[in-house]
Amino acid sequence: MSAPTAAPARARSRARVGWAGWFAVLAVALVLSCAAGVAIGSADLSLGTVVRSVAGRLGIGSGTDLLTTHIVVDLRLPRVLAAALVGAGLALCGTVLQSLTGNPLADPYLLGMSGAASFGAVLAITAGAGTIGALGLSAVSAGAFVAAVAGLLLVFLIATGRSGVLSPGRLILGGIAVGQFCAALTSAVVLLGDRELAQRVLQWTLGSVAGVRWSGLGPMLVVVAITAVVVAAHARVLDSFAFGERAAASLGTHVERSRWVLYGVASLCTAALVAQAGVIGFVGLVVPHAARMLVGPLHSRLLPVVALVGALLLVWADIAARTVMAGRELPISVVTAIVGVPVFVVLLRRRGARG
Repeated sequence: MSAPTAAPARARSRARVGWAGWFAVLAVALVLSCAAGVAIGSADLSLGTVVRSVAGRLGIGSGTDLLTTHIVVDLRLPRVLAAALVGAGLALCGTVLQSLTGNPLADPYLLGMSGAASFGAVLAITAGAGTIGALGLSAVSAGAFVAAVAGLLLVFLIATGRSGVLSPGRLILGGIAVGQFCAALTSAVVLLGDRELAQRVLQWTLGSVAGVRWSGLGPMLVVVAITAVVVAAHARVLDSFAFGERAAASLGTHVERSRWVLYGVASLCTAALVAQAGVIGFVGLVVPHAARMLVGPLHSRLLPVVALVGALLLVWADIAARTVMAGRELPISVVTAIVGVPVFVVLLRRRGARG
């Protein structure tokens, strides 16, 4: 092999090793973080106690007492796993929307999902709904999901031209319009209600995974897994969009079909996660930029790292939310904003310096 051809080969080899190294480190860190998330709380437990509790519930060993097992298995473990799933899902959706729109400020709520979901949740709360329904969804979560899907369909209707072409510019403007309209309706319902309604609405809109149990974890896992598979299958398509629509078409990408599939799966995933955990900001905005700094822009390497970093961020944000203030729990969006804003500013400054 000649020197000119050997140099690119070595560069590709280093890139693969770098990606594999980051993936391995992040995967191990996520496992340890989930274990720490189960152990840390108002009643701190050792990792050994956590392992014995889980093993006891599985019928392995003597386990621990009923109260400890209930805390570990029924309360903390599904909460930590939900945080990891929500973080991974939102980060993947943010990556997809940033790539499709070419907008580095795009996030999973670009298409008005947060406003529509909040309006559906407010209607459910106003109606006094709160019982557990199908697929482990509470009535409030079900109302949020239905409203989010309805808002998404309205945005697609606004953005689709007579020829059936899905315009990214009109899609963004339609998302802003629907989101603002739903936010106005939400404010009107809250103002006409009592103080207790306003407090419940505020708690929901600021996001939390505290109420997630095993019954609700299954649907979340299915949604995030399907999204990850579909997005990974379109990794090369997302790469081609980085050069513009014409370049993507010239590379053999079916632009319109890819848009519909990717916008649809990212939006439905966002709707499902918002319905379960409320509106959690900055994960889908900041994580893709941070992951690109680690492994570069190629989506075949970027997407797995994005999912791991998003999961890590939200697991630790949830730990901080329930431990920073003794006897009181912070909304998880407050924590992600406190972390996300400085990180995003640093990323912007680094990108500006490179430019």
